[in-house]
Amino acid sequence: MYLRHLSLTNFKNIAELSLDFSAKINCFLGNNGMGKSNLLDAVHYLSFCRSFAGMTDTQLIRRGEEFTTARAAYMRRDTPEELTLGITRGKRKSLKRGGKEYARLSEHIGTFPLVLVSPADIDLIQGPAEERRRWTDMVISQSDRRYLDALIHYNSGLEQRNRLLRANIVDHNLYDAIECAMEAPAAYIHRVRKEWTERLSGIFMHYHRAIAGESGEEVNLSFTGSLDKSPDGSLVSLLQGARRHDETVRHTTVGPHRDDIEMHLDGMPMRRAGSQGQCKTFTVALRLAQYDFLHTATGIKPILLLDDIFDKLDSQRVERIMAMVTSDEFGQIFVTDTNRDHLDAIMSRTGGDYRLWTVDNGHFSPAN
Repeated sequence: MYLRHLSLTNFKNIAELSLDFSAKINCFLGNNGMGKSNLLDAVHYLSFCRSFAGMTDTQLIRRGEEFTTARAAYMRRDTPEELTLGITRGKRKSLKRGGKEYARLSEHIGTFPLVLVSPADIDLIQGPAEERRRWTDMVISQSDRRYLDALIHYNSGLEQRNRLLRANIVDHNLYDAIECAMEAPAAYIHRVRKEWTERLSGIFMHYHRAIAGESGEEVNLSFTGSLDKSPDGSLVSLLQGARRHDETVRHTTVGPHRDDIEMHLDGMPMRRAGSQGQCKTFTVALRLAQYDFLHTATGIKPILLLDDIFDKLDSQRVERIMAMVTSDEFGQIFVTDTNRDHLDAIMSRTGGDYRLWTVDNGHFSPAN
């Protein structure tokens, strides 16, 4: 799968844009704050219906304007596809595929798979468990529709239970009904997360060794699930055991919304043991493993977005990453950098199948 053409109007600092892309390498050169990442955010939004920068929909609209639109033409499974996005202040956003609007945006997730590698990935290591759960859910949901449905139903039940707790309502029949409805989706979420972590761990270690070379660094991932602490493995038992405490603190303290993935380097927690370069190597390997997983699970090569990823890496690790992402194992790539040397090195590997733009205050110009 690849993105053939993208048109943007009033998207962040981009007033107007209309670009045709290479099916392999697309490079964007410019100083920080010029709009390189904004273009990547538009491509990301078309796959996930949300900004990777954490911005609200209305924040995506260019300052002083009332709307933003994006029109994209893809080639997916050898078939042309079109997506149209519209966001207007004070109105519901619209996403259409082939001219037909989605009834539920969740139906779109996973249809146009994408992997983003960015400096913000350090939050996967140093951030709270919520960051790792969000990442886990995003990856699995792209290949497992049932998992996404289970998340929606579990979170709905969780919100109902938390409303009772906040309102200080003590009605055991209500709690029992809500908790029973949460049981099946929680069990599915737990099982799939555990299996996925075990599967991803092996793929991740392969990519980490490929980037780190003969450094001797030993890394691993392990899943820590709340249901593993249940006396009989069920969510209902776990919630019933925590109910009195939850009534005191007025929120649900146990369940899949508390799961985590532990990340280690040489037997120590990565967040404490890793240098800047080691953390960058770790997160890039995680994202490339994510790409590998999605390719295998969906049969589609995702679009790969590389946003200023070479900072804090030594030249040997940069060289190894470039060799991997320009190989036949990967499909279309969008890469941003402030350093033309990195981009020239990537383009030299592609046999001419690349395009390069310079970016200045939201304007994209073809570069030689």
